Amino acid sequence: MAKDKGYGQFCPVAMAAEILAERWTPLVVRELLCGSMRFNDLQRGLPRMSSALLSKRLKELEHSGIVDRQPAPKGRGSIYRLTQPGQELLPILLDMGNWAQRWRRDELVDDDKLDPDLLMWDMRRRVDQSLIPNNRRFVIQFQFAGMPANRRLYWLMFERGETDVCVKHPGFDIDIFVNCPMRTMARVWLGHEAMDAVLRRDEMQMDGSPKDIKLFKSSLKLSIFAEAGRLPPGQTTPA
Repeated sequence: MAKDKGYGQFCPVAMAAEILAERWTPLVVRELLCGSMRFNDLQRGLPRMSSALLSKRLKELEHSGIVDRQPAPKGRGSIYRLTQPGQELLPILLDMGNWAQRWRRDELVDDDKLDPDLLMWDMRRRVDQSLIPNNRRFVIQFQFAGMPANRRLYWLMFERGETDVCVKHPGFDIDIFVNCPMRTMARVWLGHEAMDAVLRRDEMQMDGSPKDIKLFKSSLKLSIFAEAGRLPPGQTTPA
């Protein structure tokens, strides 16, 4: 960290902020905590961050001892992993996210924050794979009404214990069709609304066999911040 970028205070909060309060840095750490290790995977979780800035932030985190970079065991590129100091940031980021759920809930789903690329990448890693049979391919199509044409259709594909997000039709039969406004899916994802409630109000349509719909609903674990999102604003524990 360059000397002229510091706060010039011996306060521990100032020291932590010098490392972690740079733009995008907490989100890079979030992606690493969520399991992304390759540069391309980090980019998919940070679709609005430029490659140059991501590279810069990773180098800064490595210099600060938060990230360890090693050559990829296969192919080109590097693997990025959090060190022990980096791993210890998990409860801090969880507290930040839960605070936003309590006090900035409505702003979370403002139009300028509705990012289907992030939503689908997040959903990909929050599916209980143990509930999906390994002997079948399971494909779900999402259509987000009101989004631009190039960010309206997505597919989640499960096969042999792997999950992928497709932005073009994967070429296989679709098992479930989900159609809803992006804001509706975001509110469900964040725990603000129950999926069954928005289905009953017809704010979301889900077409497929009852068995497949039940499988999808039971395997989707929602956001890691959904528990806080289910509580009334400002509340920290169930009444």
